[in-house]
Amino acid sequence: MHDHDHDHGHDHGGHHERPASQPELRARALEALLVERGLVSTDAIDAVVSYYENDVGPQNGARVIAHAWVDPEYKARLLSDGSPAIAELGFAGVEGEHMVVVENTPSVHNVIVCTLCSCYPWPVLGLPPTWYKSYAYRARVVAEPRKVLGEMGLELDPDIELRVWDSSAEVRYLVLPERPEGTDDLSEEQLAALVTRDAMIGVARVEAPASARP
Repeated sequence: MHDHDHDHGHDHGGHHERPASQPELRARALEALLVERGLVSTDAIDAVVSYYENDVGPQNGARVIAHAWVDPEYKARLLSDGSPAIAELGFAGVEGEHMVVVENTPSVHNVIVCTLCSCYPWPVLGLPPTWYKSYAYRARVVAEPRKVLGEMGLELDPDIELRVWDSSAEVRYLVLPERPEGTDDLSEEQLAALVTRDAMIGVARVEAPASARP
C-alpha cells in the first residue's frame, strides 16, 4: 500500500467528501450557464460523460488487457513497467504516467482503491465510477474487502489471497484480470470486448461469452 503525500482537501476523519476544486466549480458553473441559455441540454452533457466513462477509457484498458493475454512478452513488460508498456499501444496522459499493473491469478485477487481521494488512471479506465469515489467504498474495501466485493456480486473462495492496492497521485494501479476459460479461439479484438472497467478495478471477473461456457 502506498501512502498519500498530496493534499486532497479531505476531512481525514472520514465524514466528508473532499470539497470541489476550482476547476470543478468552474465546470459546473459553465454547464449551468450553457443549460440556462439553451445552448446545450443536460441530456447531451450526460451523454458525453457516459461516453467517456463507459466507452473511451475502458476500451483503451481492455485493449491493453487483451494484448497481454495473447502476447506473453508484452505481458511481461506490462507487469514489469506498466506505463511504457501501456504507452506502446498509444495510451498515455497525465493521469497515467506512473502505472503499476497487478495480475489476478487462481490464488491471488487484486482490488484497487484510493482511500483519500479518487486517484484514477483516466487514459485506460475513463472517468471513475461514482461508487469508486464514495466514502463507503474507499473505507470499507480496506476494512472488509471480501464483504464489499460480495455485495458487488464477486464472491471469492476463502483460500484466495486478496490484495488491496491504494492508488495515489504518484502511483496508480490497473488490474490484469484472469483470462476466462474457453476463449482460446477468440481474437484479440473479441477478447477486448469481454473486458469491463470493473474487472480492471478488481471488483468483477471477466466472463467468457455464453457460447464458451460449459
